[in-house]
Amino acid sequence: MTQHYIDPSPANFAAFKDLPRDEPIHMLNLLQYRELAEYPEGHEHHGNGWSGQRAYKEYGKTSGPIFARVGGSIVWRGSFQTMVTGPDGKQWHDGFVAQYPSSAAFFEMIKDADYQKAVVNRTAALVDSRLMRFAPGEAGGGFG
Repeated sequence: MTQHYIDPSPANFAAFKDLPRDEPIHMLNLLQYRELAEYPEGHEHHGNGWSGQRAYKEYGKTSGPIFARVGGSIVWRGSFQTMVTGPDGKQWHDGFVAQYPSSAAFFEMIKDADYQKAVVNRTAALVDSRLMRFAPGEAGGGFG
């Protein structure tokens, strides 16, 4: 059985919260969109026929000002082409790295009431995702 991940598990989120909150972080996002977005019944976009990708764009539009206000920025974005190392058949539609001045800024964003309204678009958009925290490192040079 294939497992899909949209939101963090309680254990993973607890581990994230236990890390230092006062240093810059990079968050690698891997996204697999639903063919059709799945909004909850009663939501303003329920039944509108949007693709998952369109719903994710709505998430970007509605969460973007909050992301910018807490000091977030996108440091890399790309579209998936093929799996080189990893499970056969696993595909991602898009990926990006979001930079935050600190995990405290990330927490400020996700606690914001307007963000909590916006995140419904993300949930409706995605069939699977990964969100991984990294400490920023030096760019350039070789491997290792």
